[in-house]
Amino acid sequence: MHEPRDPGPTTEQQPDPVVDGDVGYRGVTACHAVGISYRQLDYWARTGLVVPSVRDASGSGTSRLYSFRDLVVLKVVKRLLDAGVSLQNIRKAIDALRSRGVEDLAGITLISDGTTVYECRSPEEVVDLLQGGQGVFGIAIGGAFKEIQGSLSHLPAEPVGGQPEPAAPPVEAESESVGDELAARRARRRAG
Repeated sequence: MHEPRDPGPTTEQQPDPVVDGDVGYRGVTACHAVGISYRQLDYWARTGLVVPSVRDASGSGTSRLYSFRDLVVLKVVKRLLDAGVSLQNIRKAIDALRSRGVEDLAGITLISDGTTVYECRSPEEVVDLLQGGQGVFGIAIGGAFKEIQGSLSHLPAEPVGGQPEPAAPPVEAESESVGDELAARRARRRAG
C-alpha cells in the first residue's frame, strides 16, 4: 500500500523548503491549502487541537504561522471530521501524531470505524484491522501530504523568521478568496 518514496536521480538533491520547515504559512493560506474555514482554524488553535508550531498568535494584531507538518495534521483532522469521527477521538489520534516528523507521518495510514482511530504503519496492519471487522474508512497521511504540497504550489509562504515571500499570481478567479475578503473588510473599516 505504501511504497518507499523514489529518491529519483542519484544526483545531489536540493532540500524542499516547504517540507523542511524553512517556510511557514499564515492562517488564510492554511485554510485554502486544507479546505477549512478560518473560524475552524482559529477554534482548533485556541482549543489546542492543532497549534501552529512556527509562531502562535500573541495578542491582537499578531498572526499565527503554520508549518507544513501542521498543515498535514490539519488536513487529517478535517478528513476525520468529514468521516464523522468525534472531536474527542480526533484529539486522541492527533496527540499520537503530534510528535512525528513529516517523513514519519507520510508512512502512516489511519483507519477508523467511526468511533476509534487506529494507526497502521504497514499494509499488513491495515489488512489485519480490516479482517477483524473494525475498519470502515482509512486516511493515508501520505496522500494528504501530497495534496497539501500541490495546494501550496500556488499559495504564499513566509520564510521562517523573515519577511513574507510575494504571493504567486492567482491561477483563476474561482471565487472571492478569504484573503481578499478580509483585506476588503479592513479597507472598508479604514475608510469609515
